[in-house]
Amino acid sequence: MIPAMLQRAGTFSAWTAVDSVLLDMDGTLLDLHFDNHFWLEQVPQRYAERRGLSLTEAKAELTPRFRRAEGTLQWYCLDHWSRELDMDIAALKREVAHLIRVLPDVEIFLQRARAAGKRLVLVTNAHQEALAIKLERTGLAACFDAIVSSHTLGQPKENAAFWPALHAIEPFEPAATLFVDDSLPVLRAARDYGIAQVVAMRQPDSRRPARYITEFRSIQTLAELLT
Repeated sequence: MIPAMLQRAGTFSAWTAVDSVLLDMDGTLLDLHFDNHFWLEQVPQRYAERRGLSLTEAKAELTPRFRRAEGTLQWYCLDHWSRELDMDIAALKREVAHLIRVLPDVEIFLQRARAAGKRLVLVTNAHQEALAIKLERTGLAACFDAIVSSHTLGQPKENAAFWPALHAIEPFEPAATLFVDDSLPVLRAARDYGIAQVVAMRQPDSRRPARYITEFRSIQTLAELLT
């Protein structure tokens, strides 16, 4: 059943008033376990092997480099890390592509949103190569009217400049838009731009505990928007 109401920060908006649904990919549609495993285990292991380090030494070297890049477009850029680490990051992703999985209830949500006539747009910080690997693995591309990577706009989603850049190529009306993401900085940027319905994913990584979120309406799965 299509939801009668959606909620954010104590307010309600009729589902019938939502024309566009913008969805994040990693942690919203796809289990973030893949990315966490890749950056916290796979890359350090291969980096250690390449440089003759222990895994502990590799992690100690890589962790501060990763943290310095968080929140920037470089953090999501496979080309950047391939140069920085002298490794083929896209090839390493393909080595563990079997870990890519769609989160529960994603397909049914997409089907029902489309049946209700909503415009579905995938809005991701994923680099184009990473995006291609994941779409190839999951077949989700056919579910969307448009797919936008922040790399084509030159700004990550957590940057305020991203949203007017997205609006320039995607004709959504902020007051009639629902946006779901797992990143609180990204959700804040979307809210500040005027997106009416902003919803957080509580458990983006199925192997980690659900988070307690009070700043935004939060959901365990997209199915909660269908009740």
